[in-house]
Amino acid sequence: MPLLVVGISVLVLLLLMTRMKLDGFAALLLVAVGVALVQGIPVATIPDVLSEGIGGQIGDTMLTIGLGAMVGRVMGDSGAAQRIAGKLLDAFGPRGVQVAMVVTSMLIGVTMFYEVAFIIIVPIAFTLVRVTGVPLLWVGLPMSITLSTMHSFLPPHPGPTAVAATFHASVGLTLFYGLFIAIPAGALIALVWPRLPFIKAMNPSIPQSLVSEREFTDEEMPGLGWSLFVALFPVVLIVAAAVTDMATSTETPLLHTVAFIGSAPIALLLTLCLASWAFGPRIGRSLEEVGASCSSAAKAMAMILLVIGAGGAFKNVLVEGGISDYIKDATDGWSISPIILAWLVAVILRIALGSATVAVVTASGVVLPLLAGSGIHPEVMVLAVACGSIAFSHVNDPGFWLFKEYFNLSVIEAIKVRTSYTTVLAILGLGGVLIAEQVLDALNL
Repeated sequence: MPLLVVGISVLVLLLLMTRMKLDGFAALLLVAVGVALVQGIPVATIPDVLSEGIGGQIGDTMLTIGLGAMVGRVMGDSGAAQRIAGKLLDAFGPRGVQVAMVVTSMLIGVTMFYEVAFIIIVPIAFTLVRVTGVPLLWVGLPMSITLSTMHSFLPPHPGPTAVAATFHASVGLTLFYGLFIAIPAGALIALVWPRLPFIKAMNPSIPQSLVSEREFTDEEMPGLGWSLFVALFPVVLIVAAAVTDMATSTETPLLHTVAFIGSAPIALLLTLCLASWAFGPRIGRSLEEVGASCSSAAKAMAMILLVIGAGGAFKNVLVEGGISDYIKDATDGWSISPIILAWLVAVILRIALGSATVAVVTASGVVLPLLAGSGIHPEVMVLAVACGSIAFSHVNDPGFWLFKEYFNLSVIEAIKVRTSYTTVLAILGLGGVLIAEQVLDALNL
C-alpha cells in the first residue's frame, strides 16, 4: 500500500537522523532510493529521478535563498538590520516584538513566496533576538507562522492561483475572502504557539555566520531611510510584478519586463547590487568587506541548500512512484461535503507528497467534477483546497528543512513545532471556509 510505504519511509528517516545521527542530506537520499526501489521505479532511472528532484528544488530555491542570505548578511554587517530592529522596538516596545513580526510578515507575505519573504525578514528577526535577548523561537516563530499562512491560503501564491484557474474562480474574490480567514487564523497561532510549554522548553541558538555578532553604536549604523529602502526594494519589485500580472491580461513587452524585474532572483540580485553600494562605499566600507560578508553567508548556506535539495529528491521519488495517482483513485466517489472532501484530499496528498503545490493541483482535479451543480462558490472551494495543503508539513517537505536549519532545531523539535502549527492552521482554515460559505449564502452573494 503506497501510504504505508510513505509512513515507513518517514519512520526510517527519523531513525537514521535521531538514533544513528546520520547527516540529513545523506539520510534523505538513502530513504529516497529505498522508496524508489519499493515503488518499482526502474533501477536505471532512479539516479535521474533523484537528480530531477534535487535540480528542481535547488533551481527554485538556490538563487532566492543564496542571494537573500547575502543581502541579509550585508545589512547585518553594516548595521542596517540593527537599525530596522531598533526602530521596530521603538514602535512596538520589547513586549510587542511578536506583534511587530506578525504585522511585518503579513504585509510582506501577502504577495511573496514563503521562502523569499522568510529570507528577507529573518535577518531582522535574528537581530531582534540578539538585541533583546529573547529566545529565537519567540521572535522567529510568529514570522514563520504568518508567512506560512499567507503563502498557503492566498493568491497570487502558486498553489491557490493554480486552483483558482482550475475552478474558474475569481482570483481577486479568492484573495478578498481569504484575507478574512488568513489574518485572524495566522495571527492567533502566531501569538499562541510560542507560548506553549513544549515550545518554550526549546532554546535553539542562531546559526553561525547568518547574522552579525557586532553591536553597533547609533553613529556607526546607516540611516533608517536607506536601511528600509534596501530592505523593501525587493518587496516593491515583486509586489509590482504580481499586481501588474493580476491587473493585466494582454501580453506586452512592458509586462514581460516588469515580470522579469519582479521575479524573485532578479529582484534580489538587484537588491544585492544596491546593498553592496549603499552599505559599502557609500558609508565608507570597502567592496572587499562587502564581498567577505557575501562569502560568509554563502558558506553558511551550503549545507542548508544540500538538505533542501535532498528533500526535493525525496518528494520527487514519491511523485514518480505514483502516490498521487493512488490517492486520487482511492478518494474517487467519497460521498461527503465537497468542501470537506477538497480539504481532506489536499491534506492526504500533502502528508504523502510534501509539496503543497502538487497537493492542491491534484486535489483540485479530484473535486472539480463535484463543483458543478453543488451551488458552492468556486472561491470557497479554492480556499478549502489551499487550507488543506498547509497541513502536516514534515520531512518530505523541503520547506520543513528550511525552517529546521534556520532555527537550528533537531528533526524531532522541528516536527513538534512546524508539523503542529501547520496542522492547526489547516483545521482553523477549514472552519473559516465553512463559515465563509454560510455567510455568502446568507448574503445571497
